[in-house]
Amino acid sequence: MEEFSRRRMLFASGALGAFGVLGAASSARARSLWTWSPNGSVAGRGAGLDPEWVWDEEADPVLAAVIERGDVPKANEALRKWTRNDQPLPSGLPADLRDFMEEARRLPSWADEKKLAAAAQFTKKKGIYTGALYGLGSGLMSTAIPREARAVYYSKGGADMKDRIAKTAQLGYDVGDLDAYQPQGGMVVTAVKTRMVHAAVRHLLPQSPGWSRTNGGQTIPISQADIMVTWHSLSTFVMRKLKDWKVPVSAAESDGFLHVWQVTAHMLGVQDEYIPASWDEAHAQSRQVLDPVLASTPEGVELTDVLLDIVAELDAGLTRPLINAFSRYTLGDRTGDLIGLGREPFWQPLIGAAWPLLVAFREGLIPRPLVPEAAWTVEEAIRRFVLLFLSEGRGIRLEIPDTNRPA
Repeated sequence: MEEFSRRRMLFASGALGAFGVLGAASSARARSLWTWSPNGSVAGRGAGLDPEWVWDEEADPVLAAVIERGDVPKANEALRKWTRNDQPLPSGLPADLRDFMEEARRLPSWADEKKLAAAAQFTKKKGIYTGALYGLGSGLMSTAIPREARAVYYSKGGADMKDRIAKTAQLGYDVGDLDAYQPQGGMVVTAVKTRMVHAAVRHLLPQSPGWSRTNGGQTIPISQADIMVTWHSLSTFVMRKLKDWKVPVSAAESDGFLHVWQVTAHMLGVQDEYIPASWDEAHAQSRQVLDPVLASTPEGVELTDVLLDIVAELDAGLTRPLINAFSRYTLGDRTGDLIGLGREPFWQPLIGAAWPLLVAFREGLIPRPLVPEAAWTVEEAIRRFVLLFLSEGRGIRLEIPDTNRPA
């Protein structure tokens, strides 16, 4: 472990030099200087190191060893039997992987059962909004995050996007499940397996010629900064949009939703000093790490097209024009343009006028007659999408990869 850490530091030092030379060469690499204070984190303190150069020192050497020994098939076979938080780890796991998982499955000492319960009730009440925002907001925004788009595209998951969507849906489904972090739930399992997948990708992706040509100076993918960029594209983005849509959210619900994502960040291996302690701190960090990096890439545009085709293919009621229009309404025109979303002159103004009225009706703020009849087509389509999104999250196998996307 000590040798691995020393090697990583040397590697990162060389990368820092290269990044200094290449830093401003492309808007897709643009990144603000890290100034966010660890005093605003759940830890309340920290070294203040830039998370750009921090990875996962517990998971990374273990998964690299599992891959190099050829133990991935054996590990995946054992992991298929682990589906509930309260299950003992299955037999057949390599000893070093088992030791890592026993530690990784523990909730942080600051996890609050009442807040987690409030988060579950919040998702139960507001699930149509969060489901739509995760799928047609956060999911598509990920294709405008250059590093995430390229990591997905060139890793093994990029070769089967339908499977990749289902696995993303698994995380969104489990985070919002009523039993997420309860003994009978599955979010601990999902988080630990996802953490191991990230570690495996860190080991494998630098061997991909395609990723190496387009990595923007990054030598090891999925840094702690990258994970927090994705975290904000989910939690912080969703809460911001709920406020924009004037969805009533109580203080307890807001705190609970933040808390379930704080716990999830920890369970994905993020150090506590990088996890925001409040929504104010989350929005401040998001403005620094997420907003400046959004950019267009060929990989992101291609992934967007594949994603939208898959959604439309799975449900004939979800036409591409409607999906384009709702996604533009959710993400805004700037992000819509970055990922190549079509402009829809019929659907865009209809959704822009009707969706606020639909929200107000659903929240009991206005009577149904004030909602245009055509708006119920949008309501039904989004409802069906949310059900599709959630159902795709059931019964999916999260498995450790042992190769990159085939050339």
